[in-house]
Amino acid sequence: QVQLVESGGGSVQAGGSLRLSCAASGDSVSTNCLGWFRQAPGKEREGVATIYSNGYFPRYADSVKGRFAISRNSAKNTAYLQMNNLKPEDTAIYYCVSGDRCWDLESGRDDYAYWGQGTQVTVSS
Repeated sequence: QVQLVESGGGSVQAGGSLRLSCAASGDSVSTNCLGWFRQAPGKEREGVATIYSNGYFPRYADSVKGRFAISRNSAKNTAYLQMNNLKPEDTAIYYCVSGDRCWDLESGRDDYAYWGQGTQVTVSS
């Protein structure tokens, strides 16, 4: 089985930074892809970033490109989302996801096999 545990959320002022962590446990196939989704009240769930286990092919939603960076620590089986220059519109619950493959973020596909419980990120003006 796969477990995904997010941490690192919190409240920051606009322009600040946060780093989210996703500690993953489980087989390598099911965690081949790790990624982040977010959902704000009244808005559709949005894919934020994805990355493969070897660090290959990191991808980002246009809304966060240039501000966020996804990375992985293979030894710890942990994914990170470094969020810089945060904006109020980044406020959302952020979920870690895993699966055998990373879907194109523009496809809108969210059928990943495993989801974490989420961590709240709040950005104030």
